[in-house]
Amino acid sequence: MNDEIKQIQLKKHKQLALGLLLVMAIVYVLMIYLQKKNPMSWMGYVKAFSEAGMVGALADWFAVTALFRYPMGLKIPHTNLINNNKDALGSNLGTFVSTNFLTADTIRPYIDKLSISEYLNEWLSKKKNQQIIQQECNHLLKRIVNNLDDASIANFLAKKGFELTDEIKLEKLASTALLYLLEQNEHDRLLSIILPQAKNYVENNRELIYKKVVEKQPILGLIGGKSVTNQLISGITTFLEEIETNGNHTIRKELTSKLYQVVADLNEKDDWKDKFEHIKEQFITQERILEYAEDIWLRLKKDMLEKLDDENATFNKYIKQNIEKAIVLFQEDAEMKENIDKYAKQYVYKLVLKNSKEVGTIITNTVQKWDGKEMSEKLELEVGKDLQYIRINGTLVGGLVGLLIYTLTNLLA
Repeated sequence: MNDEIKQIQLKKHKQLALGLLLVMAIVYVLMIYLQKKNPMSWMGYVKAFSEAGMVGALADWFAVTALFRYPMGLKIPHTNLINNNKDALGSNLGTFVSTNFLTADTIRPYIDKLSISEYLNEWLSKKKNQQIIQQECNHLLKRIVNNLDDASIANFLAKKGFELTDEIKLEKLASTALLYLLEQNEHDRLLSIILPQAKNYVENNRELIYKKVVEKQPILGLIGGKSVTNQLISGITTFLEEIETNGNHTIRKELTSKLYQVVADLNEKDDWKDKFEHIKEQFITQERILEYAEDIWLRLKKDMLEKLDDENATFNKYIKQNIEKAIVLFQEDAEMKENIDKYAKQYVYKLVLKNSKEVGTIITNTVQKWDGKEMSEKLELEVGKDLQYIRINGTLVGGLVGLLIYTLTNLLA
C-alpha cells in the first residue's frame, strides 16, 4: 500500500472521529435548548451521554495528537512526544530488539528450520541458474587473466625456463639422441638417402669436376685430362653405389663405429661438455629466454581470452560439463547436503548472537539520524488510522460512562 492511499485512509478516519465529536456537541447543545423550552426527564440522560462523549473525544484527541505534534500548536509539556524523544525511542527500540528478539531461545527455532541445501538444490536444478554459474566462472577467469601482470608472469617463466635449461646437460641430450638414432639404424637410412643424391651430383657435374681438376693439375689437360676425369668419376660413382647397395659395407661399419665412439666421447670427455656449455652461453641467455617467455605468455593470454569469449570453445564446454557434474554430485550426496545445513545453521546462529548488540546499535543510530518531524509524520501515516479508533471509542465509552454516572446519581439522590 503506497503512502497516498494511507494518507487518504488516515484523513477519512480523522473525519469520522471529528464527525462523531461534532454529533456529540450538536446533541449536547440541542438538549440544553430543549430543556429550556420543554424539559423532559430523558433529556438529562441524553445530555449526560453527549457531554461525557465530548469530554472523552477531546481527551483522546489530545492524547493521540500529543504523540505526533503539539496540540493546536501549543507547546504543552509532554506533547509532541515522538519528535522530542526521538533519540530515546531509537535507543529503547534498539535495546528492545536485541534483548527480546535476537536471543538464543528466540532465534533457535527459526534457525533449526533453515535448509540451505534444499534451496541450493532447487536453485541449481534450473538451467538458467546453471548458465549464470557458467557465465560468472567465465567472467571471473577473464578478470583473473586480464589482471595478471604480464611482466611478472614473463619474468617467472623466464626464470624457470633458464633454471631448466641450466640443469639440462646438452652433451647428455645429444648423446642420448645419437644413441637412439644408431639403435634405430637411422644413420643407415640417412646414408641411403644421401648416397644416390651424391652419385647423381657427381654424374651431373662432370664438366665442373674436370675444370677443378685441370685448375689443380694443368698438366692433365695436356695429356687427356677428360679421360682421366671420367675414369675418376666412374670410380667414385661405383664406390658410392657399392656403399649404397651393400648394407655391410666397410664404410657403413666404420661410420657406425665412429658414431658410437662419439656417443662415448659425449658421455665421458670434458671437452664436449665445455663445447656445449659455450653454445648455451652464446645462444641460451636470460635475455633471449625472457623474450621467448614474453612472446609465449602474450600469445597464450590472447588465446585464453579468445577461447573464453567463444561459447563453443572446448575450454567453455569443459567448464560447463564440470559444473553440471558438480551439480549432479551435490544433488546425489545426502551427506554433503546434511553437512551444509549443519554448518550453515551453526554459522548463522553464532553470527546473529555475536552481532545482536550491533543490530541494536544500527537501529538506534538509524532512528537518531531521522528527522523528528518526518519520523512523526511517517509513524502517524502507518498507525494513525488505527489510533483514530481510540478517539471514536473514547467518544462512545466516555458517553456511556457519563450516562452511567448520571443514572446512578439520579437513583441515589
